Amino acid sequence: MRRRPGIGGLQTAAAARDQYRLLGENVAKIRTDMMKEQLATFRSQLEDFARKHKNDIRKNPAFRSQFHEMCAKVGVDPLASNKGFWAELLGIGDFYYELGVQIVDICLATRPLNGGLINLQELCHLLRQRRKSDRGAVSEDDCLRAISKLKVLGSGFEVISVGKKKLVRSVPTELNKDHNEILELAQGQGFVTVDEVERQLSWTSGRAIDALDTLLEEGLAMIDDGHRDGKRRYWFPCVSPISSSIAADS
Repeated sequence: MRRRPGIGGLQTAAAARDQYRLLGENVAKIRTDMMKEQLATFRSQLEDFARKHKNDIRKNPAFRSQFHEMCAKVGVDPLASNKGFWAELLGIGDFYYELGVQIVDICLATRPLNGGLINLQELCHLLRQRRKSDRGAVSEDDCLRAISKLKVLGSGFEVISVGKKKLVRSVPTELNKDHNEILELAQGQGFVTVDEVERQLSWTSGRAIDALDTLLEEGLAMIDDGHRDGKRRYWFPCVSPISSSIAADS
């Protein structure tokens, strides 16, 4: 028959557990302090790097993108505010806020044609045209970062992926799977017909017409009936550069 541990044994075991717990807490605190110290060092080095290369960060889109990646790795967001150290040093906040305003203007100008859905590449092209003094200084990455800041407006600005393309949505329109498949199909030539949708997607006529009618009602499609074959074309400006000439001059 095994003897149960006495009071002395229980107290010794409890004391040992307390010592292990305190040791674990001390080790965890030491690790946390070391991580904080390393992070502070990284941030300090990042600030020195930004001071040294601020002209490249401002003028070179590729360099600017790499700088943002470096910032993300140490938990620094230069766009978190348009005031403070980063704004004063680099003017990055003001740069992206300015882009955001111009993006809103372009989306509003092209909305009557594309229904509030524009190809990201076309948006960047129009943005460079508007910034004629320095067209090459804006990249798609810059556009994406500026758009991410527009979400605070709560006005539906969002980047969605359809097939291999990225589209910028400036209206709170909900697209379902059928709508996305039609938009992806239209990327080949800018338009689709009911027959093409039925054949390529293996849909019934009713399903194709219903989805196309919804896209038409949302202002995302345009009808073209002027063809000898009598087949109606549904054009989608968001995947074809129809709106370029309009917004460039606005």
